[in-house]
Amino acid sequence: MTAFSEPGFGVYLHWPFCAAKCPYCDFNSHVRHQPPDQARFAAAFRRELEYFRERTGPREVTSIFLGGGTPSLMEPDTVGALLETVAELWTVPNGIEITLEANPSSVEASRFRGYRAAGVNRVSMGVQALNDADLRFLGRLHNVAEAKVAIELAREIFPRLSFDLIYARPGQTIKAWEQELAQAIDLAADHLSLYQLTIEEGTRFHALHAAGKFVMPDADLSADLYAVTQQVTAARGLPAYEISNHARPGAESRHNLVYWRYGEYVGAGPGAHGRFVDGTRRIVTFTEKMPETWANLVEANGNGITGGETLSRSEEADEFLMMGLRLTEGIDLVRYEAMSGRPLSSPRIAVLQDEGLVEPIGNSRLRATPTGMIVLDALVADLARTD
Repeated sequence: MTAFSEPGFGVYLHWPFCAAKCPYCDFNSHVRHQPPDQARFAAAFRRELEYFRERTGPREVTSIFLGGGTPSLMEPDTVGALLETVAELWTVPNGIEITLEANPSSVEASRFRGYRAAGVNRVSMGVQALNDADLRFLGRLHNVAEAKVAIELAREIFPRLSFDLIYARPGQTIKAWEQELAQAIDLAADHLSLYQLTIEEGTRFHALHAAGKFVMPDADLSADLYAVTQQVTAARGLPAYEISNHARPGAESRHNLVYWRYGEYVGAGPGAHGRFVDGTRRIVTFTEKMPETWANLVEANGNGITGGETLSRSEEADEFLMMGLRLTEGIDLVRYEAMSGRPLSSPRIAVLQDEGLVEPIGNSRLRATPTGMIVLDALVADLARTD
């Protein structure tokens, strides 16, 4: 990771369709019994991106991310059309990171060569577990053997690869997770995203958990699993650079760094969010979540935006704090002061430092310690206080 580099400007494209809805997922994803009209949606993306180009003016794109949903349900030609649109509207330098999220089923893996030809140079795969029983529990449509085939194919075709695993699953022991994590590192190219299972409102898991159908690990075990995750990945050369993300040095997700370094980004597609400077202020946009309704809005109005806001200085500073402290590189205190109009409280920082929750990096940066990362929401709330 290039230390403390410019946050950049990203383009996020949300493809909301999935083959099945996972029971833990609270993302904007939709299952359709009939395949969506990809040509119609590609045209709608073009119109909405043209609208955003008018708002942002000319920019040099740092990264493009096709997320979902399941973007690997798109035909390679559709992916190519979306990427061509972005390149027509903004400056897209050669070699920038272009990521596509994929599921490791054999049908989708067969499309990988087409995605590479379209310009995708990084794949992020939703593996989620490396044992079949837990894959079934998580509602995944692939098994471990299929996941391994897809990983091997992706490593062969794409310059960069990441995959996700979910841990702190019901019944999971520290020893079992250590073994699974070691297996994942053996399979990984240069990046892993490792998330603790959380129960989100509105998901099928929320209802099942409330009905006592399964028991989640307690807080102490979850903390131990997190600590083991940090230790094992660091020892094997993929240290954490963010709370849940691990990479070999230089292989960090450039697109996610745009978010965490509080850069600007356009979000197009159903349910996408964007944050970019329009004039002198940072604005937030979000679009209609229902795919067909979004497409209707774009066709009628040129965009599918259903809401947004202009952030105040203090709101920008709070977001900058929350995003930046997720990173092991921490935050630039001078940038925070310029954004908020006031410095962070030195006495408060000193107290949090004595408690082992934050630590300085040189004279101008501050980061959360591993202990502070575990209680990050509370830590940020404490630092952001104005009293």
